[in-house]
Amino acid sequence: MTVAYPRKFRGQLSAEDILDSVVRQREIHMKTLNRYRFSEQRSCKDLTGLIEFLNGKPRDLIQDLSHHVSDEARHAAWLTDLLYDLGEEIGTPDGTLYIDEFSRLSKYPISDPEDFVIDSLAGINVAEKRGCEYFAAHIRSLKKVEQTPENVKIRETIEKILPEEAAHVRWGNRKLAEISKKSEAHHAKVDAAKRKYVAIEQAAFESEMDVLAGAEVRRLENLLKIADTLPLWERPQYLIDQLPETLFSTELQKTRIDLFKKAWGKDPSAFVEKFIPMFFNANLKDTANKAGNY
Repeated sequence: MTVAYPRKFRGQLSAEDILDSVVRQREIHMKTLNRYRFSEQRSCKDLTGLIEFLNGKPRDLIQDLSHHVSDEARHAAWLTDLLYDLGEEIGTPDGTLYIDEFSRLSKYPISDPEDFVIDSLAGINVAEKRGCEYFAAHIRSLKKVEQTPENVKIRETIEKILPEEAAHVRWGNRKLAEISKKSEAHHAKVDAAKRKYVAIEQAAFESEMDVLAGAEVRRLENLLKIADTLPLWERPQYLIDQLPETLFSTELQKTRIDLFKKAWGKDPSAFVEKFIPMFFNANLKDTANKAGNY
């Protein structure tokens, strides 16, 4: 059975590597918290759509999903209150958004209701695992820096969310295991869904993080990895549908332009001497340490 778990950014940076840098740069830290808030908020919408699709059956799954919506709404409210109290933005974040990319890359026709449920549970499960990984790493990173009232307040908020996210992961593992045990055919379907959503989640995660030179090529590589998890007859249409946005993302270009403008406005000399080399740098740990300056 495939084990679905989050992987490092481009195989190099762990969640803690990234968050160690984030928590030391207040502007980026606040933007990261707002992205958490937005993802929790959007999850309510996506889970509600699944509940409506299922239309009351199976009853136990509907009940579980309803509680899940309640949890995600509570997390969004806690993060909204946190940012509001800190005087920070609570609008839609700029740039490519993980949850939007996850949704886009998950779009392909599924006619069988049972297959749709398996796919949905596999997708929810791997995304929740990424959330747990990042919340746990965020807490560890916050413990390494000065314990200011603001940092303590942020850590305490995330510490309230993490146990409930971990419970969602356990629930998803259990539901997928229950379906898998029904028959060999069900086992194969669950295994295929897990492999597919591991690839989709990693692609969405990297799309949100990666704006450096060559990002389009790396997005294409990730798209091909997703296609490889699909049945042969589904791959051509999936690639045709996904290629345009993968290769010509307007959000990616807008993010780059905004970043370039900010770096140039801050220090034209440093833009030429430091920013441009950083943009083309393949050493992600070095880039992560420098990126906060821009």
